Amino acid sequence: MSPGRARQGDLFSAAALPERAAASPLPPPLLRQQLLDWQGRLSAHQAPLFSAAGGPDTPGGASQALQGQLFTPAEAAADPTALAAAFDPLSLRAQSLSFWRWPSAPQRGAAIYLVLDRPEGSATPLVLYVGETGCADRRWKGEHDCKIYLAAYSEALGKAGLATAPSIRFWCDVPEAIRARRALEQALIRRWLPPFNKESRERWVTPFTAELA
Repeated sequence: MSPGRARQGDLFSAAALPERAAASPLPPPLLRQQLLDWQGRLSAHQAPLFSAAGGPDTPGGASQALQGQLFTPAEAAADPTALAAAFDPLSLRAQSLSFWRWPSAPQRGAAIYLVLDRPEGSATPLVLYVGETGCADRRWKGEHDCKIYLAAYSEALGKAGLATAPSIRFWCDVPEAIRARRALEQALIRRWLPPFNKESRERWVTPFTAELA
């Protein structure tokens, strides 16, 4: 396998590998239509999943039934795929990515968290990343791969004149046991295929993987 092909699944090569970028010419700016096409492909997969989960305005939808119900580790481990299928990210409150700077953290303890963007004019957002943590008030502090991808993504959209509105949402009604929580995280990743998760990066051959010279 050639070095170029081996790097094809790495999002935002220039941002993720600053030492390489410093020694090589930067790739040309991404075109507006390239970015719109990439967002469109992702939306084509994810938009039906929002509808299948009932959407944020469906009274009594499956995702709303999940909220407020504490699942034991045994229940979550038994069928994480079913929980992932019923879960609607839009049933969770959107927060600023800078929530951790607030005087009092809005959530603590175990959680599944999702990073979303709402493209201008889109009926549904894009799920960019899914993660799990045992410390919801501290996981987003400091360095995080997703922050690198988000920064490069936002910069690319800004240069192309496209708006971005990223947010983070926490699902705190999840198992305390790490194995059960990670099983639920993986079920959500398999369902939504978020492009910033390593498990699904190769699924989206994106313009962000432009080769460095």
